Amino acid sequence: MIWAHKDLIGIQDLGKDDIENIFDVATSFKEISTREIKKIPPLRGKTVVLLFYEPSTRTRMSFEIAAKRLSADTIALSASGSSFEKGETILDAARNIMAMAPDCIVIRYPYAGSPKLLARALPCSIINAGDGFHEHPTQALLDIYSMREHFGYIDGLNVLIVGDIMHSRVARSNVYGLKKFGANVTLVAPKTLLPLGTDEWGVDVCTEFDSVIPDADVIMMVRIQKERMQQRFFSDEREYAFFYGLDKSRVEQMKEGAIIMHPGPLNRGVEITYDATESARSVILNQVENGLAIRMALLYLFLGGGKRVD
Repeated sequence: MIWAHKDLIGIQDLGKDDIENIFDVATSFKEISTREIKKIPPLRGKTVVLLFYEPSTRTRMSFEIAAKRLSADTIALSASGSSFEKGETILDAARNIMAMAPDCIVIRYPYAGSPKLLARALPCSIINAGDGFHEHPTQALLDIYSMREHFGYIDGLNVLIVGDIMHSRVARSNVYGLKKFGANVTLVAPKTLLPLGTDEWGVDVCTEFDSVIPDADVIMMVRIQKERMQQRFFSDEREYAFFYGLDKSRVEQMKEGAIIMHPGPLNRGVEITYDATESARSVILNQVENGLAIRMALLYLFLGGGKRVD
Protein backbone atom coordinates (compact mmCIF):
# COMPACT_ATOMS: atom_id res chain seq x y z
CA MET A 1 0.00 0.00 0.00
CA ILE A 2 1.30 3.43 -0.99
CA TRP A 3 0.42 6.20 1.46
CA ALA A 4 0.97 9.59 -0.15
CA HIS A 5 0.48 11.89 2.84
CA LYS A 6 2.84 13.29 5.45
CA ASP A 7 0.11 14.93 7.55
CA LEU A 8 -3.63 14.81 8.25
CA ILE A 9 -4.97 18.34 8.57
CA GLY A 10 -8.49 17.92 7.22
CA ILE A 11 -10.87 15.55 5.46
CA GLN A 12 -10.71 17.79 2.41
CA ASP A 13 -7.07 16.72 1.96
CA LEU A 14 -8.05 13.04 1.56
CA GLY A 15 -9.45 11.37 -1.52
CA LYS A 16 -12.11 8.69 -1.35
CA ASP A 17 -9.47 6.00 -2.03
CA ASP A 18 -7.36 7.32 0.86
CA ILE A 19 -10.32 7.02 3.20
CA GLU A 20 -11.09 3.52 1.95
CA ASN A 21 -7.48 2.54 2.70
CA ILE A 22 -7.80 3.91 6.23
CA PHE A 23 -11.02 1.93 6.72
CA ASP A 24 -9.43 -1.29 5.45
CA VAL A 25 -6.50 -0.96 7.86
CA ALA A 26 -8.84 -0.06 10.73
CA THR A 27 -10.91 -3.18 10.10
CA SER A 28 -7.78 -5.33 10.30
CA PHE A 29 -6.90 -3.72 13.66
CA LYS A 30 -10.31 -4.11 15.33
CA GLU A 31 -9.57 -7.72 16.24
CA ILE A 32 -6.59 -6.68 18.38
CA SER A 33 -8.90 -5.23 21.01
CA THR A 34 -10.43 -8.68 21.57
CA ARG A 35 -7.10 -10.35 22.38
CA GLU A 36 -5.85 -11.14 25.83
CA ILE A 37 -2.63 -9.27 25.04
CA LYS A 38 -3.70 -6.17 23.14
CA LYS A 39 -0.39 -5.17 21.62
CA ILE A 40 1.49 -5.62 18.34
CA PRO A 41 4.97 -4.34 17.38
CA PRO A 42 4.77 -2.37 14.07
CA LEU A 43 5.55 1.04 15.61
CA ARG A 44 8.17 -0.10 18.11
CA GLY A 45 10.81 2.63 18.41
CA LYS A 46 8.46 5.37 17.17
CA THR A 47 7.48 8.32 19.37
CA VAL A 48 4.07 10.01 19.32
CA VAL A 49 3.57 13.34 21.11
CA LEU A 50 0.03 14.24 22.14
CA LEU A 51 -0.11 18.04 22.26
CA PHE A 52 -3.55 19.03 23.55
CA TYR A 53 -4.24 22.71 24.26
CA GLU A 54 -7.98 22.10 24.79
CA PRO A 55 -9.74 19.64 27.11
CA SER A 56 -10.27 16.17 25.66
CA THR A 57 -11.15 12.76 27.00
CA ARG A 58 -12.15 10.43 24.15
CA THR A 59 -9.81 11.75 21.46
CA ARG A 60 -6.73 12.03 23.62
CA MET A 61 -7.23 8.66 25.32
CA SER A 62 -8.05 7.01 22.01
CA PHE A 63 -4.83 8.24 20.39
CA GLU A 64 -2.75 7.27 23.43
CA ILE A 65 -4.16 3.75 23.59
CA ALA A 66 -3.87 3.41 19.80
CA ALA A 67 -0.17 4.32 19.90
CA LYS A 68 0.55 1.98 22.79
CA ARG A 69 -1.25 -0.94 21.16
CA LEU A 70 1.07 -0.48 18.19
CA SER A 71 4.07 -0.37 20.60
CA ALA A 72 4.92 3.30 20.05
CA ASP A 73 6.18 5.46 22.90
CA THR A 74 3.83 8.29 23.86
CA ILE A 75 4.31 11.64 25.56
CA ALA A 76 1.21 13.65 26.52
CA LEU A 77 1.38 17.41 27.01
CA SER A 78 -1.38 19.89 27.82
CA ALA A 79 -1.64 23.67 28.11
CA SER A 80 -2.05 23.49 31.88
CA GLY A 81 1.33 23.44 33.56
CA SER A 82 3.23 23.91 30.29
CA SER A 83 5.23 26.78 28.81
CA PHE A 84 2.04 27.81 26.95
CA GLU A 85 0.91 29.42 30.20
CA LYS A 86 4.12 31.49 30.17
CA GLY A 87 3.36 32.89 26.72
CA GLU A 88 5.28 30.51 24.48
CA THR A 89 3.86 30.29 20.95
CA ILE A 90 2.64 27.00 19.52
CA LEU A 91 5.35 27.10 16.85
CA ASP A 92 8.14 27.64 19.38
CA ALA A 93 6.77 24.85 21.54
CA ALA A 94 6.56 22.49 18.58
CA ARG A 95 10.10 23.31 17.43
CA ASN A 96 11.41 22.52 20.90
CA ILE A 97 9.52 19.23 20.84
CA MET A 98 10.88 18.53 17.34
CA ALA A 99 14.42 18.89 18.71
CA MET A 100 13.71 15.69 20.66
CA ALA A 101 12.97 13.85 17.37
CA PRO A 102 9.36 12.67 17.66
CA ASP A 103 7.87 10.86 14.67
CA CYS A 104 4.39 12.31 14.99
CA ILE A 105 2.63 15.15 16.81
CA VAL A 106 -1.10 14.84 17.41
CA ILE A 107 -2.38 18.33 18.14
CA ARG A 108 -5.59 19.88 19.39
CA TYR A 109 -5.57 23.67 19.40
CA PRO A 110 -8.26 26.32 19.99
CA TYR A 111 -7.43 28.31 16.84
CA ALA A 112 -7.96 27.17 13.28
CA GLY A 113 -4.89 26.76 11.10
CA SER A 114 -2.32 25.85 13.74
CA PRO A 115 -1.90 22.19 12.66
CA LYS A 116 -1.33 23.34 9.07
CA LEU A 117 1.28 25.83 10.27
CA LEU A 118 3.13 23.06 12.10
CA ALA A 119 2.86 20.71 9.14
CA ARG A 120 4.66 23.26 6.96
CA ALA A 121 7.34 23.98 9.55
CA LEU A 122 8.18 20.53 10.93
CA PRO A 123 9.49 17.34 9.28
CA CYS A 124 7.46 14.94 11.47
CA SER A 125 3.87 13.93 10.74
CA ILE A 126 1.15 16.20 12.12
CA ILE A 127 -2.32 14.83 12.85
CA ASN A 128 -5.06 17.34 13.57
CA ALA A 129 -7.14 16.35 16.59
CA GLY A 130 -9.33 19.44 16.26
CA ASP A 131 -8.49 23.07 15.52
CA GLY A 132 -10.94 25.80 16.41
CA PHE A 133 -14.05 25.81 14.21
CA HIS A 134 -12.10 24.28 11.31
CA GLU A 135 -11.98 20.47 11.30
CA HIS A 136 -11.79 17.33 13.40
CA PRO A 137 -10.87 14.80 10.70
CA THR A 138 -10.33 11.70 12.83
CA GLN A 139 -13.80 12.08 14.38
CA ALA A 140 -15.38 12.27 10.93
CA LEU A 141 -13.45 9.20 9.80
CA LEU A 142 -14.68 7.14 12.73
CA ASP A 143 -18.24 8.44 12.27
CA ILE A 144 -18.33 7.55 8.57
CA TYR A 145 -16.68 4.20 9.27
CA SER A 146 -19.35 3.48 11.90
CA MET A 147 -22.12 4.28 9.42
CA ARG A 148 -20.61 2.02 6.78
CA GLU A 149 -20.09 -0.75 9.31
CA HIS A 150 -23.75 -0.56 10.32
CA PHE A 151 -25.39 -0.18 6.90
CA GLY A 152 -22.76 -1.69 4.63
CA TYR A 153 -22.72 1.45 2.45
CA ILE A 154 -22.78 5.26 2.60
CA ASP A 155 -23.97 6.26 -0.86
CA GLY A 156 -27.57 7.47 -0.67
CA LEU A 157 -27.86 7.51 3.13
CA ASN A 158 -29.88 10.40 4.53
CA VAL A 159 -27.81 11.87 7.35
CA LEU A 160 -29.04 14.61 9.68
CA ILE A 161 -26.46 16.61 11.63
CA VAL A 162 -28.36 18.42 14.35
CA GLY A 163 -27.27 21.12 16.77
CA ASP A 164 -24.61 23.81 17.04
CA ILE A 165 -23.37 23.68 13.46
CA MET A 166 -21.75 27.12 13.66
CA HIS A 167 -19.16 26.10 16.24
CA SER A 168 -18.81 22.42 15.28
CA ARG A 169 -15.64 21.24 13.59
CA VAL A 170 -17.14 17.73 13.75
CA ALA A 171 -20.07 18.84 11.59
CA ARG A 172 -17.75 20.39 9.00
CA SER A 173 -15.49 17.36 8.73
CA ASN A 174 -18.46 14.99 8.50
CA VAL A 175 -20.02 17.06 5.71
CA TYR A 176 -16.78 17.00 3.72
CA GLY A 177 -16.33 13.25 4.20
CA LEU A 178 -19.93 12.17 3.70
CA LYS A 179 -20.19 14.11 0.45
CA LYS A 180 -17.20 12.18 -0.91
CA PHE A 181 -19.19 8.96 -0.40
CA GLY A 182 -22.48 10.19 -1.86
CA ALA A 183 -24.53 10.66 1.32
CA ASN A 184 -27.39 13.14 1.45
CA VAL A 185 -26.62 15.49 4.33
CA THR A 186 -29.07 17.83 6.05
CA LEU A 187 -27.97 20.35 8.66
CA VAL A 188 -30.60 21.02 11.32
CA ALA A 189 -30.29 23.99 13.65
CA PRO A 190 -31.85 27.32 14.59
CA LYS A 191 -30.82 30.04 12.15
CA THR A 192 -28.60 31.60 14.78
CA LEU A 193 -26.46 28.43 14.92
CA LEU A 194 -26.00 28.02 11.18
CA PRO A 195 -22.74 29.48 9.84
CA LEU A 196 -22.55 31.66 6.77
CA GLY A 197 -21.74 29.83 3.55
CA THR A 198 -23.63 26.57 4.12
CA ASP A 199 -25.18 27.06 0.66
CA GLU A 200 -21.71 26.23 -0.70
CA TRP A 201 -21.39 22.99 1.27
CA GLY A 202 -23.65 20.96 -1.02
CA VAL A 203 -26.07 20.10 1.77
CA ASP A 204 -29.67 20.80 2.69
CA VAL A 205 -30.44 23.11 5.60
CA CYS A 206 -33.50 22.86 7.82
CA THR A 207 -34.70 24.69 10.93
CA GLU A 208 -37.63 22.33 11.64
CA PHE A 209 -36.22 19.16 13.23
CA ASP A 210 -39.48 17.19 13.34
CA SER A 211 -40.11 17.61 9.62
CA VAL A 212 -37.00 15.65 8.57
CA ILE A 213 -36.84 12.90 11.21
CA PRO A 214 -39.00 10.31 9.37
CA ASP A 215 -36.71 10.18 6.31
CA ALA A 216 -33.39 10.06 8.16
CA ASP A 217 -31.17 6.97 8.21
CA VAL A 218 -28.73 8.61 10.64
CA ILE A 219 -29.37 11.32 13.21
CA MET A 220 -26.10 12.72 14.47
CA MET A 221 -26.50 15.09 17.40
CA VAL A 222 -23.75 17.63 18.12
CA ARG A 223 -23.58 19.52 21.39
CA ILE A 224 -24.03 23.18 22.18
CA GLN A 225 -20.47 24.49 22.56
CA LYS A 226 -21.02 27.09 25.25
CA GLU A 227 -17.28 27.50 25.76
CA ARG A 228 -16.98 28.96 22.23
CA MET A 229 -19.95 31.32 22.45
CA GLN A 230 -19.27 34.99 23.02
CA GLN A 231 -22.96 35.91 22.87
CA ARG A 232 -26.40 34.35 23.33
CA PHE A 233 -27.60 32.31 20.33
CA PHE A 234 -30.90 31.07 21.80
CA SER A 235 -33.15 31.93 24.74
CA ASP A 236 -32.28 29.09 27.11
CA GLU A 237 -31.41 25.40 27.15
CA ARG A 238 -34.94 24.32 27.98
CA GLU A 239 -36.30 26.04 24.88
CA TYR A 240 -33.47 24.65 22.75
CA ALA A 241 -34.18 21.10 23.98
CA PHE A 242 -37.88 21.50 23.16
CA PHE A 243 -37.20 22.38 19.52
CA TYR A 244 -33.92 20.60 18.78
CA GLY A 245 -33.33 17.95 21.46
CA LEU A 246 -33.53 14.25 20.60
CA ASP A 247 -35.88 12.68 23.14
CA LYS A 248 -38.10 9.61 23.37
CA SER A 249 -40.93 11.11 21.32
CA ARG A 250 -38.57 12.01 18.46
CA VAL A 251 -36.86 8.62 18.60
CA GLU A 252 -40.30 7.08 18.07
CA GLN A 253 -40.64 9.13 14.86
CA MET A 254 -37.48 7.57 13.38
CA LYS A 255 -37.91 5.05 10.62
CA GLU A 256 -37.08 1.37 11.03
CA GLY A 257 -33.33 0.76 10.94
CA ALA A 258 -32.32 4.37 11.54
CA ILE A 259 -29.52 5.00 14.05
CA ILE A 260 -28.48 7.68 16.56
CA MET A 261 -24.91 9.03 16.72
CA HIS A 262 -23.11 11.58 18.87
CA PRO A 263 -19.39 12.48 18.90
CA GLY A 264 -19.46 13.30 22.63
CA PRO A 265 -19.33 14.67 25.18
CA LEU A 266 -23.07 14.45 25.80
CA ASN A 267 -25.09 17.29 27.25
CA ARG A 268 -27.92 15.12 28.55
CA GLY A 269 -31.21 16.92 28.70
CA VAL A 270 -30.08 19.54 26.20
CA GLU A 271 -29.36 18.04 22.76
CA ILE A 272 -30.11 14.45 23.78
CA THR A 273 -31.93 12.62 26.59
CA TYR A 274 -31.08 9.47 28.49
CA ASP A 275 -33.84 7.61 26.65
CA ALA A 276 -32.27 8.41 23.29
CA THR A 277 -28.68 7.57 24.25
CA GLU A 278 -29.71 4.24 25.78
CA SER A 279 -32.13 3.18 23.03
CA ALA A 280 -31.40 0.23 20.77
CA ARG A 281 -30.86 2.70 17.93
CA SER A 282 -27.83 4.30 19.57
CA VAL A 283 -24.39 3.41 18.18
CA ILE A 284 -22.55 5.97 20.32
CA LEU A 285 -20.34 3.42 22.09
CA ASN A 286 -19.64 1.75 18.74
CA GLN A 287 -18.28 5.10 17.60
CA VAL A 288 -15.86 5.12 20.54
CA GLU A 289 -14.76 1.56 19.78
CA ASN A 290 -14.25 2.36 16.10
CA GLY A 291 -12.35 5.52 16.99
CA LEU A 292 -9.59 3.42 18.50
CA ALA A 293 -9.29 1.29 15.34
CA ILE A 294 -9.31 4.36 13.06
CA ARG A 295 -6.58 6.07 15.07
CA MET A 296 -4.49 2.91 15.12
CA ALA A 297 -4.83 2.79 11.34
CA LEU A 298 -3.79 6.44 10.96
CA LEU A 299 -0.72 6.09 13.17
CA TYR A 300 0.26 2.92 11.34
CA LEU A 301 -0.07 4.54 7.91
CA PHE A 302 1.66 7.80 8.82
CA LEU A 303 4.49 6.15 10.76
CA GLY A 304 5.53 3.39 8.43
CA GLY A 305 2.65 1.19 7.31
CA GLY A 306 2.53 2.81 3.88
CA LYS A 307 5.51 3.86 1.81
CA ARG A 308 5.07 7.58 1.31
CA VAL A 309 5.61 9.13 -2.10
CA ASP A 310 6.76 12.76 -1.65
